[in-house]
Amino acid sequence: MNTPQLTVSSSPHLHQKSSTASIMYHVSAALAPALLWGVYVFGLRALLVVLVAIAASMLSEYLLGRFSDEFTLWDGSALLTGLLVGLNMSPSVPLFIPAVASAFAIFVAKWTFGGLGANWANPALAGRVFVFFSFTTPMSSFVAPRTLAAAMPDALASATPLGMVKTAISGGSVGLDANALLAQAGYPATDLARSIAQATGFSAYTIDTFIGNVAGCIGEVSALMLLIGGLYLMIRKIITWHIPVVYLASLGLFSWIFGGIPTAQGLFGGSFFASLFTGGLMLGALFMATDFVTSPITRKGQVIYAIGCGFFTFLFRYFGGMPEAVSVSILLMNVITPTIDRFIVPRKFGDTRQQRKLAKERAV
Repeated sequence: MNTPQLTVSSSPHLHQKSSTASIMYHVSAALAPALLWGVYVFGLRALLVVLVAIAASMLSEYLLGRFSDEFTLWDGSALLTGLLVGLNMSPSVPLFIPAVASAFAIFVAKWTFGGLGANWANPALAGRVFVFFSFTTPMSSFVAPRTLAAAMPDALASATPLGMVKTAISGGSVGLDANALLAQAGYPATDLARSIAQATGFSAYTIDTFIGNVAGCIGEVSALMLLIGGLYLMIRKIITWHIPVVYLASLGLFSWIFGGIPTAQGLFGGSFFASLFTGGLMLGALFMATDFVTSPITRKGQVIYAIGCGFFTFLFRYFGGMPEAVSVSILLMNVITPTIDRFIVPRKFGDTRQQRKLAKERAV
């Protein structure tokens, strides 16, 4: 009797070489440029904050693994969660805050809902938002980067560009865009940014926010370093362009069209590029909104999800009470993700428009 030449098994029949651990470690490696820049401009205190967040995250994962007999410490997810929590912290924050944020991310946002793959929200974002509303003052206090420390007035030493613009708008400043408001307040710019601004026509403040010479959280200040990491993930095919590009483009368009309303400049009076390089937008768009578990499955669903992230970020930034709202915006869309997946489903194999028309005719 001949031996069967075919092997019958359940799906999936095509396997990719990557694993959960390899993906997590690649994402962590992609965050290395942003981490190194944060340590460079904020000093070793920034590194200590990140290490505390990682240690608390991995300790929480270890304890829960021992309790549930499901040892997942080395799959890289806890390391990445702690790294993202640390990068979302101010370099001056008390060390217990990143520890609390990481513990909340692992215990509550991840394991309460069944562990990796079952969480409804990005754990790092949930931890960051939890400590932000629990410890608002230290989470909103920042330090000047070493590249601007000498030129930064004491009154502005703990101010981020987004915070200053929000304060100016709340104080009744009208007829000025974000860059003009920063110049009016005396926010300094580096000599490098001024030289590039003269050659390109871009604002020196926009260039400094792109490079990373501003006050802010450890891993969010340099859009350039985050873009390098994001391109690495796209080249490795760990993420696709759909969510980051649509998120950034939608926020830029909303800011350009409607961003001038709070300062009485009317429609199309806002700034497209200034809104892209400030705050935690790049970190959120490239590394947290793209989370496999909490983002939609289909490409069309991802586009809808990204537009929602951009809309809520714009809405909270320009018309809300907080200067920055990337984390809250992504969490809101995490809640909506199951609904998007429910209604945006891929077409069945072999399902064509003509076949559906014939099926309707037969039904009649």
